[in-house]
Amino acid sequence: MAQRYRWFVRGAFILFFLYLYFFAVSPFRFILLNAFLGYIPIEIAFHYDQIRPKSAIFFWILVVLWLLFYPNAPYLLTDLFHLSLLKPYDPATGLIRFSLRMWLAYANLVVAALSCTLLGFWSMEHTIQAVIVRLKIPDTTVVKSGLVILLTTLTSVGIFIGRFLRLHSIYIILEPTKFIKPLLEMWDPRMLIFVFLMTLIQLIAYVCLQLFKQTTPNALELEKKQPPKD
Repeated sequence: MAQRYRWFVRGAFILFFLYLYFFAVSPFRFILLNAFLGYIPIEIAFHYDQIRPKSAIFFWILVVLWLLFYPNAPYLLTDLFHLSLLKPYDPATGLIRFSLRMWLAYANLVVAALSCTLLGFWSMEHTIQAVIVRLKIPDTTVVKSGLVILLTTLTSVGIFIGRFLRLHSIYIILEPTKFIKPLLEMWDPRMLIFVFLMTLIQLIAYVCLQLFKQTTPNALELEKKQPPKD
């Protein structure tokens, strides 16, 4: 991602955070914290690529931090269940109510979920490419696909931990011992089914984005196809 686009993303998120801080309606003020946590892996990914930083140790520290915080990005997809707090259906008619306050809360939550998830996908692809180059792994579709499946599966495990065990990424740094017992006890068939479903959702969204990128010509390709001027 070009530097000017990175600053655009930063600026847009800062404005969104300020908007949520001052104008988010109850009971959806939690969106500010969750959106901020979802943005952290995106910001981390801005600070490394195939050649930056030159220090290998610093690079891998950033990648590990990205891996720890990345589940926070697609985690916001599960926040969509909180829309039920709005009681959107009119009990008299059974139809969705037309309440501007309700639709404002809906817009806040959907914007947070989509922006963090989609830009999170960018950070994942960016990280995969940087790791492949650094480790000199063959840059093939099979390798990239395998890493995407691995990372989305690990992310789904992280989402389960955050949603049901209520253990956030920051606890790994502040209170790592709190993780040990819950992590050992969480493995059961229902948890595995949840992980499968969340992985499937992420992969479908990621593949759709990749298909869109592959079938949409960029400006350079369009320029090459233009007939030469007389």
